[in-house]
Amino acid sequence: MSMNPETLTVAKNEIERNGFLDIEPDPTLDLFAEIERLKKEKNAILLAHYYQEPDIQDVADYIGDSLGLAQQAEKTNADMIVFAGVHFMAETAKILNPTKKVVIPDLKAGCSLSDSCPPPLFKKFKDDHPDHVVVSYINCSAGIKALSDVICTSSNAKVIVESFPKDQKIIFAPDKNLGAYINKVTGRNMLLWNGACMVHEIFSLEKITKLKVRHPNAKVIAHPECEEPVLRIADFIGSTTGLLKYTQKDDAKEFIVVTETGIIHQMQKVNPTKTFIPAPPENNCACNDCPHMKRNTLEKLYLCMEYEVPDITMEEELRLAAKKPIERMLEISKKAGL
Repeated sequence: MSMNPETLTVAKNEIERNGFLDIEPDPTLDLFAEIERLKKEKNAILLAHYYQEPDIQDVADYIGDSLGLAQQAEKTNADMIVFAGVHFMAETAKILNPTKKVVIPDLKAGCSLSDSCPPPLFKKFKDDHPDHVVVSYINCSAGIKALSDVICTSSNAKVIVESFPKDQKIIFAPDKNLGAYINKVTGRNMLLWNGACMVHEIFSLEKITKLKVRHPNAKVIAHPECEEPVLRIADFIGSTTGLLKYTQKDDAKEFIVVTETGIIHQMQKVNPTKTFIPAPPENNCACNDCPHMKRNTLEKLYLCMEYEVPDITMEEELRLAAKKPIERMLEISKKAGL
């Protein structure tokens, strides 16, 4: 549905305030059917991260982690990319597809890790270490990508880092926990930016240990964004996709899942006879749910597809600068068979 200029101005002002189009959809609508209709009518592809709510995962054309989503965004023939994830993910899709419309259900679906690395501060940090190359985790803003030599994801970080000679000095940003883990598995000594994900830092080692006592046969599987003491007790450490694949091939019947709880929906779908236990956080809140990922809802998804807002825009100079390190990542990943 197209908006007239006056309505569009009102809508954009509303999005600036709220991050999304605050309209109540017709309660009689079958939103699943409407989203499928809009995909066909607008030649749109719906990409969703594993951490989205189950309803959004179930209506998506592709569900994946950051690497898979970037690969899908790069090769799509769709006219419109609908990104059910957080802002930096939709930004990445726009960087790779300047002529396509990229929309996101909620413009304020941010990322605590991305926020922990402001580009002006990082630029000064980089300038202070001119003999270092910059490897940045994809969970960062376009501004940080533009300051990087190559981007990585948790799926390919080891391969990306090892693509540089061993004597090459490296800055790794923004996630200190992932960087420390990659240092450990590669034997490197990368200089780490002091950033972290609020979800992955909240897991309680003590509570996970007690949970393991109650479920002695459960395997502990953890994302490398977790802190080192938690990773030390994990039976398997991997990207979100890596964790999902591990649950399929491993013989264990129970898994304690130390990452955002959204992935458990897919784990349960492909392993209906297995049990998945979300790892507990330090406190009693639902802090193992990413509040940014969960800003997206099926209603907001329908509205952003129907009205084609909020959409992602950026200056061409920034887009081109951010594109180079992403393309380098995709090229290295392809050569490595990832």
